[in-house]
Amino acid sequence: MSGYSGKVLAVGAAGEFAGLVVPALAKRGVRVRGLVRREEQAAGVLSRGAEEVAVADLTDRDSVRKALAGVDRAFYIAPAFARHEADIGRAFVADAVAAGVTRIVFSSVVHPVLSALINHAAKAPVEEAVLDAGLEFTFLHPVLYFQMLRRGWRSAVDTGVLAEPWSADTRFSRVDYRDVAEVAARALSGDDLLSGTFDLAAPGELSRHDVAALITEVAGRPVRAERAEPGPGTPPPMRAMFEHYDRIGLTANPLPLRAALGREPRSLRAYFEELAQEESQA
Repeated sequence: MSGYSGKVLAVGAAGEFAGLVVPALAKRGVRVRGLVRREEQAAGVLSRGAEEVAVADLTDRDSVRKALAGVDRAFYIAPAFARHEADIGRAFVADAVAAGVTRIVFSSVVHPVLSALINHAAKAPVEEAVLDAGLEFTFLHPVLYFQMLRRGWRSAVDTGVLAEPWSADTRFSRVDYRDVAEVAARALSGDDLLSGTFDLAAPGELSRHDVAALITEVAGRPVRAERAEPGPGTPPPMRAMFEHYDRIGLTANPLPLRAALGREPRSLRAYFEELAQEESQA
């Protein structure tokens, strides 16, 4: 249990990924106010362990200010590919400071210096705003999440093909967002990760061929890797991301995650084994 007795505002509390921070905090005995966009999401967030829920839209500063009232720490994550993402994040930081928040843990992204990738570059101004505000901080730089492969797993098992809109040969590090959530909870409830910027990646830099081979082994069905072409309606920011992935991939060292967790990170094989077990019990 944590010795921290304040209250944390958890942005994205109803989300598939960021929502995992709520039970990670609750497990440590931390009081959590979950921020959701719609009232109907409240029950699910409370069931995850939140003490209370605030309904707010990050683009509506009045609602954000109300959500921040009475909390002293915050977990922040930006909506994926949000318009004006940097402005939204800077506004959140300013409103957090005005509300008396003293610490922000920001789930950013690996390599926010990649200026050609909007979803990466938009994170850097938010980190800068936190630093300029003089807040206690921890910046988390996760790579691609294991959980993003859930739909790909089902399709690959059904069709025998694992396809994504970039090269099957470039290599990627990945991470289980439950591990990211655990690091976030540790940073919000204790002091040993303060002033740290952590790339968060599980061991292994895998091509799609490697991932397909793992699915083959776990599912017991042959799966091959292919490249799918982006659809004609793919937005330019996503096309830029796919082009980078096609040429270079996205990798990071696993040592910071090991250190931040104090244990070995979850593996992609173990994640696929969980998916296989879920399906066998369905």
